[in-house]
Amino acid sequence: MIQPARQAYNQAFSPERYRVFLDKIEADFPGQLDFRVAETPIFVPKVLTDKILQACDDIVNVITRDDFKALTEKAIPAEQRVPNEPYGGPKAHTQFMAVDFAVCKDSSGGVSDGELMPQLIELQGFPSLYAFQPYIAGLFRSTYPIPDNLSHLFTVSNNDDYLDQLRRMIVGDCHPDEVILLEIYPEKQKTRIDFTLTEKHLGVAAVCLTKIKKEGRSLFYKKDGRKIRIKRIYNRLIFDDLQNYPDLQSEFHLTDDVDVDWVGHPNWFFRISKYTLPLLKSPYVPASYYLSDLDAYPADLENYVLKPLFSFAGSGVKLNITSADLDAIPFHQRGGYLLQRKVKYEPVIQSPDGLVKCEIRMLFIWPNGDAKPTLLTNLGRLSRGEMIGVNFNKNKDWVGGSVCFFEK
Repeated sequence: MIQPARQAYNQAFSPERYRVFLDKIEADFPGQLDFRVAETPIFVPKVLTDKILQACDDIVNVITRDDFKALTEKAIPAEQRVPNEPYGGPKAHTQFMAVDFAVCKDSSGGVSDGELMPQLIELQGFPSLYAFQPYIAGLFRSTYPIPDNLSHLFTVSNNDDYLDQLRRMIVGDCHPDEVILLEIYPEKQKTRIDFTLTEKHLGVAAVCLTKIKKEGRSLFYKKDGRKIRIKRIYNRLIFDDLQNYPDLQSEFHLTDDVDVDWVGHPNWFFRISKYTLPLLKSPYVPASYYLSDLDAYPADLENYVLKPLFSFAGSGVKLNITSADLDAIPFHQRGGYLLQRKVKYEPVIQSPDGLVKCEIRMLFIWPNGDAKPTLLTNLGRLSRGEMIGVNFNKNKDWVGGSVCFFEK
């Protein structure tokens, strides 16, 4: 999207150099990379950067409303509500926020018609690849020509400062051994390279739910033969994943009332999610409706997508829907679905054999005591398929996870 940067990058690119790039990841973290890293970063021009930042401000203005917690109480399924939300009361907030934008073309007919613009796809009050992104940004910069005036960071000047901000919030005043990254079978997760980097930089180990011991309201795990009390949980486990293991045996269940501090409380995964979309009003947010609130369907239903509110990673999304599809949803289940106006991704990344679509995820942290979340870095994803995601981009190149370098 920044032509000089793109031209210089593509001239320097070769399949052999990309292989060296991947070999470096494998050498640094053997067997840990289990998702496709795209051949290129995304270069974001200032005009689009400014629009993305404005879109983020529009969203933050809603997330920070005094009544936001009350408005999202129904987002949490009763059987999945976790006790002890930190910093209780109406001022409670998430500690992580990830906001996904499609890169589109403005077709409003106004002064910005034809310009690139962001359109919100989803947002989540849940961690993303916070430890992996500075690593992959550094590797792109050390392998390929990346202009010095472009950065993957916001509000911090370098990766060390970024990791220090992350450490302060996740580890706090605890010893790193007293903090765990909670997952289920972390060694099998596709994002395990991020867990490895989290431990490298923060000293916080990934621990499987099944390895946690419970004594009263206290939790423990073993490390190097030592029994250690868990004081803080950096939560990377979602209920959707648990449903894939119906016979799982564990002493600790997420809904237990236990004496720990959650860093990324599970309830906020639901509060800031697709459930939030109808509350947002912005030129950069497509119209969204709870299906249960509609007395009549939009006349142009072909321009809408149906999304289950409580699904993850695109599961259950229907791109092409009819009124018959909606009529078939039982009345008592309609509160679990969202109608969202479709967005048209604009292919903007020049690959050796055509243009590729992309999505930009902005990554925030929100330490306790701060008035609002702080934008730190980002994640990019490239796609040639109908949707962003692994299942829609199998056997394709110039697709997958990446990072954006923004013109400030």
